[in-house]
Amino acid sequence: MNREELRQLIQGTLVTVPTAFDENMNVDLARMTDLTRWWVEQGLGTNTAPLKVTAAMGEGPNLGDDEWPHVLRTVVNAAGSGAVVMCALKSKNTLHAIDDAKRAQDLGAVGLQIDLPFFHHCQQDDYVRYFTDISDAIDIGIMIYNTHWFTQNPQQESMQTDTMLRMKDAEHVAALKWSPAEGQEYDDMTKIAHVFNIIDNTGSPVRCHRNGGRGYISSLIAVYPPHDLAIWRLLEEGKYDEAQARFDRVRSALADWDARTRAKSGGYRQGKGMMAALGRPAGPPRPPTLPLDDDETAEAARIMKGLGWS
Repeated sequence: MNREELRQLIQGTLVTVPTAFDENMNVDLARMTDLTRWWVEQGLGTNTAPLKVTAAMGEGPNLGDDEWPHVLRTVVNAAGSGAVVMCALKSKNTLHAIDDAKRAQDLGAVGLQIDLPFFHHCQQDDYVRYFTDISDAIDIGIMIYNTHWFTQNPQQESMQTDTMLRMKDAEHVAALKWSPAEGQEYDDMTKIAHVFNIIDNTGSPVRCHRNGGRGYISSLIAVYPPHDLAIWRLLEEGKYDEAQARFDRVRSALADWDARTRAKSGGYRQGKGMMAALGRPAGPPRPPTLPLDDDETAEAARIMKGLGWS
């Protein structure tokens, strides 16, 4: 596929799906199958709501190299023919990143989320070589995850907006998961939005879309798909005030609960807890992250009931 074809796939409300574990912290592939089928029934796994597996919210960094391919294969098979499934890869050197990218492609992913190679103390030329070499080795799409917060040391540079433009000939680099690094402005995305799909990662879907962006990351769509599917429809219709009001209503309702649960334990425990509260458990997170306790789960259930989620 070429970039324009890939841009038609890697857009919308990207669905970072949790990885299901059983009570012994083993990957629960049967549960992943059931959840994937439910997500597809709810309208996910499309070119406006791609399913993205093994990302950070999906505890991808906690999965072994013998585990993530099974998760990807399970989701691809359960989602069915024609579903849009992406796979997030861990930060590795170019050679091993290409191996993982080819494996994900062979397992049915149509796109990849790839972090900056932050362990390598990169300069701008290194970023260009890294993503261009991966692009040249595969036929599926790449969404660069601008993980600039891992690069804040004197030995490594954050990736600059102009560096993205240097990758315009890397045909499979189709999107950028966007949050501005130090020294950048949010609206700098307008310099590159005509070449790459910009996917907001700051909780600013309306601002992103107004700037020509083509999607955003939601931590809630896997929990209750109708919320973010409705927001995306409003964005595409240009009904920005209505989209912002819907987004703010839910964010405000969850804000205090979210802050308190994050203060107790880090990681991505909230999404799994909310799914359990709605009767669709995905098991506990892997340690050191703690699962939600009964009181936290019950409070989440009350909030979501108040929002009309079920």
